[in-house]
Amino acid sequence: MQTPTNVYKVSAAAKGKDERMTFSQNFVSGGIAGVASRTITSPLDVVKILAQVGTKDTQQGFFKTFSNLYQNEGMKAFWKGNGIACIRLFPYNAVQFASFNWLKIVLSDPETGRLNPANAMLAGSLGGISATVVTYPTDMVKTRLTVAHADPTKAKYHGIIDCFRVVLREEGPLAFYKGLSTSIIGVVPFAGGTFMAYEVLDGLWAKPKDKMTPMENFINGCLAASFAQTFSFPFDTIRKKLQAQSKTVTANMRPDVEFNGMTDAFIQTVKKYGPLGLWKGTSANLAKVAPYAGIMFAAFEACKRFFLYTNGYTVGPFNAAPKPGIDQSLRPDELKKWLADQKKK
Repeated sequence: MQTPTNVYKVSAAAKGKDERMTFSQNFVSGGIAGVASRTITSPLDVVKILAQVGTKDTQQGFFKTFSNLYQNEGMKAFWKGNGIACIRLFPYNAVQFASFNWLKIVLSDPETGRLNPANAMLAGSLGGISATVVTYPTDMVKTRLTVAHADPTKAKYHGIIDCFRVVLREEGPLAFYKGLSTSIIGVVPFAGGTFMAYEVLDGLWAKPKDKMTPMENFINGCLAASFAQTFSFPFDTIRKKLQAQSKTVTANMRPDVEFNGMTDAFIQTVKKYGPLGLWKGTSANLAKVAPYAGIMFAAFEACKRFFLYTNGYTVGPFNAAPKPGIDQSLRPDELKKWLADQKKK
């Protein structure tokens, strides 16, 4: 097979840039990665949210929360809100990854194809903010379903659709955006820090990203997420309290402090628990965020390798070695056209 001629080369493709996946492939890869990681870590996420809101089951500490929740609500309590979370995470992670990958092409160094730390922070933050705004109502509903009782006979909401319907009827459409400003502020250190750290760590391996093993990608994701969550956790805590706040729910579903708005929520939480009160639930968060991000990034890379194989760039779905005779600078549509022309010769 001959190498592609210049007529099929991507004129805008600079050295090191990867345009071998389509936007839809990035979208699907991000969604699959998000659903897998969310479902596996759901028990830790439930405990984290309940601790942040301050429910009765969490008052005796991280480990006791698991037994309290199991005794009071059963095993299914650890997957409360997982359905809506998976629905939300497909568009959230897909939009975040696709936006970041597009911004990476725009902001990367034309010579090396890599982002410097500042541009990595900008790309990660903008991608995270876009995804947050698009999917925020589903995140609010996830919080309400998580703080509600798992037993349908004791729960205020009977499923995802019913939660949307009840909140809309009792609190109005703006209730779905409680805590949005806090969430957007928190996205900057978390999303930006995660992606910035991921890019820096990639460079430390001193090898191309497509040559990295799944374990190396897993380690990168864990370290990046652990770094970022340290800065953003207080904003996440206040966001959950704002989402759970409502006069229409029972006392056991409400936050452990009374407040009026984001700033007052910070003040009242610190006044009652001290500064460390902003980090209630951090044990569950530390245990969750690292494997969550690690699985997400590793799964995304696995999906990417599959698509690169199906697009014709690599020798196999589990082998990232470039296929001999294939110009890796071609976009998928250009490679398809080139391959078709080669068959005619």
